[in-house]
Amino acid sequence: WVTVIAIFLLSGTNPLYWLTPTEIQYNANVHFMYISLQKLYLLNYIFHFRHHNKIRSIEANHLKLYKSLETLDLTNNEITEIRNNCFTQGLKIKDLYLGNNRLSTLELGTFDNLSDSLQILRLSKNRIAHLPAKAFKLPHLIQLELNRNRIRLIDGLTFHGLDSLEVLKLQRNNISKLMDGAFWGVARMQVLHLDNNNLNEVTSGWLYGLSSLQQLFLSYNSVSRINPNAWGFCQKLTELNLSYNNLMRLDEGSLAGLSGLQILRLSHNTISHVAEGAFKGLKNLRTLELDNNEISGIIEDTNGAFAGLDSLSKLTLFGNEIKSVAKKAFIGLEALEHLNLGNNMIRSIQGEAFAKMKNLKELYMNSDSFLCDCQLKWLPHWLSGRGFQASVDATCAHPESLKSKSIFSVPAESFVCDDFPKPQIIVQPATTMAVLGKDIRFICSAASSSDSPMTFAWKKGHEILHDAEIENFAHVRAKDGEVMEYTTILHLRAVQFTDEGRYQCMITNNFGSTYSTRAKLTVNVLPSFVKIPRDLTIRTGANARLECAATGHPAPQIAWQKDGGTDFPAARERRMHVMPEDDVFFIVDVKTEDMGVYSCTAQNIAGTISANASLTVLETPSLVYPLEDQTVAIGETVALQCMASGSPSPRITWLKSDEPLVVTERHHFTPGNQLLIIRNVVSNDGGKYTCEMSNTLGTERAYSHLNIIQSASCAMGHGKKDGTMTVGIVIIAVVCSIVVTSLVWVCIIYQTRKKSEEYSVTNTDETIVPPDVPSYLSSQGTLSERQEACVKVDSVSNLQLAVTIPNGHMERNGMYACYRCILFKKRKTIIFSTKSSQIVQSPACDIRINNM
Repeated sequence: WVTVIAIFLLSGTNPLYWLTPTEIQYNANVHFMYISLQKLYLLNYIFHFRHHNKIRSIEANHLKLYKSLETLDLTNNEITEIRNNCFTQGLKIKDLYLGNNRLSTLELGTFDNLSDSLQILRLSKNRIAHLPAKAFKLPHLIQLELNRNRIRLIDGLTFHGLDSLEVLKLQRNNISKLMDGAFWGVARMQVLHLDNNNLNEVTSGWLYGLSSLQQLFLSYNSVSRINPNAWGFCQKLTELNLSYNNLMRLDEGSLAGLSGLQILRLSHNTISHVAEGAFKGLKNLRTLELDNNEISGIIEDTNGAFAGLDSLSKLTLFGNEIKSVAKKAFIGLEALEHLNLGNNMIRSIQGEAFAKMKNLKELYMNSDSFLCDCQLKWLPHWLSGRGFQASVDATCAHPESLKSKSIFSVPAESFVCDDFPKPQIIVQPATTMAVLGKDIRFICSAASSSDSPMTFAWKKGHEILHDAEIENFAHVRAKDGEVMEYTTILHLRAVQFTDEGRYQCMITNNFGSTYSTRAKLTVNVLPSFVKIPRDLTIRTGANARLECAATGHPAPQIAWQKDGGTDFPAARERRMHVMPEDDVFFIVDVKTEDMGVYSCTAQNIAGTISANASLTVLETPSLVYPLEDQTVAIGETVALQCMASGSPSPRITWLKSDEPLVVTERHHFTPGNQLLIIRNVVSNDGGKYTCEMSNTLGTERAYSHLNIIQSASCAMGHGKKDGTMTVGIVIIAVVCSIVVTSLVWVCIIYQTRKKSEEYSVTNTDETIVPPDVPSYLSSQGTLSERQEACVKVDSVSNLQLAVTIPNGHMERNGMYACYRCILFKKRKTIIFSTKSSQIVQSPACDIRINNM
């Protein structure tokens, strides 16, 4: 019977759907085979099932008796589902192959009963469209294959529970999105295959958790962007395959964090821009493949594009757009052994371009476009000396006499520079600073002896500006008519911050490309205030706060001034605090001397603006010097001083006996009423005088008692005119100290020089004495020694100082007034009191005055 079954199975004449244990349970030999069986291949092994059977399901009772089964291969059947109870407990299956079936879903818990034994699970070539999170609770699984399914999206934590997984294959699924944490939970995974999907970027989010990953295959995707710091969780990566993608650029930092990388495959992209420092940190990289890209600039113009590749031994640049090789193109590749420059239209190679590569063993290059001039003379000799003649196919395209000749067959003396068909830059673009929103332009000019068609391009950084506004024109150079000059102008309209960078022109013809220097564009913004200082009114003793802040590019510097200068009383007393980080200007314990106009200035390279604010300090009225009681003789002159401070300036009102003072022609006031002068004092002038000081903050009062005594202070001559008698001049000679006498003469000299000035003697509140009086008042208001001075009174009652000589005489008669000079002890100010008189000779004071 067993033999019959075997024949049946081997013949394959009927499709096998399943083999149940009841078919062999009554045969002793088969039972023994079952007991000892460790491997059951349902396709082509011990029981030789033919391929492409039609097993549609797996039932629990089909496998419960196979306790020792280790490998179960159900490949190429018609299984549509696997229920979560089809694998019973106790099975020891290690390898389970379910590829090429019709599975569309995986239920949660499907493989849970195999969690103690399963190590390899193959589910490729099915119809699985979605993998639920935590679908696999297989802590011993080492390899999982899900190739050629219909998975589009992988959620976070999908593979959580696969603690021992080392290899995961997800090729050809058309996966377009990997969510953050998609591979979290597989910290031991070493190989990840994501080839032939539709991924468009590499991010750190979906790489999170792959701390042990060594090989990552991402070829044949649509990756166009590598996010900064994408590789932060893949520190152990040794091989990265990104070939056949849509990468156009490698920015600085695109490969940061891959210090252990040894193999990097970037072939068959459209890479044209490789930033300087893009490979920085890849100190262990040994193989770099950049074949079939659009690379040109990093070899033709950039210095040090490969800096940091200290261990690189193989570099392939086959099939790019390299037209020339700059002298420092391969700087930093001292360890390079294999270099492939094949299938590039190379026209020129600068001297010593390969000089640093002492270990170079293989060099591949083929081009029929070489410009065989004097600058290429070194190349054939160098190639032959290094043994690269067999791997280099290089022929001349210019000059015409050498066209199609191998550079190895051209005599050294034939490499001459009779012309310069390759463009040469004669006008470099200039570094420019622009104000935001303005138009600017860059100008670049080149010359060439060839009539080959010329193309112009502008680059920002290392990228060509395809949509730039460019103006090009050409003309024949006047001094040698066979040379053409070409000029290209790049226009930038209404520049923005995004326009900042380094600009470079590239001029190309059939003989090669020439690159200008890079001109830097800096976009600045005029400062504008975001906080403007406001007028401030504050009481003394409080704190003043002024705010000022401005924006601009570059950030403007803020400076303060007071009344147009940098003298701050508060700064001298350390009461001023400037806090740039808070845009605040502080003055603590404000005083009246802090009053003024404060200016905030914001300045950067683009310009300067300023704003002003007035600081007004309010102070309650107060006396600078206290009022004192005074005693004066009848007929003399007395001054009552009320020097007040306050802000705003207090208004001073004089009262007598608590009533408004009755002002007569004998009463005179200095500006502000700080000094009350009474001439020819009479007995009724005695009494209590009150100085009332008022401003917006309040009113203060001060008192002084004036006592009148009977005494004559000056002997005066008398005269009559029209029946009216006046008192003459009384000269009081007082012996003064040397200092006092000197100051009197200073006063006299000053008044002599001012003899032409006119003084108003009208009785008003503003002024009735010379304007210099209020600035030099005595602090106590007391009078010191007196001297007399005579002034001339003209026809309109204006006063003019004539001669002041005690015991002297006047040179001519006329209308004069006897002026009494009153000297204040402290401020030494001269106060004059007058009485109009006709001067006559007087024995007492050498001057006689007739009353007028």
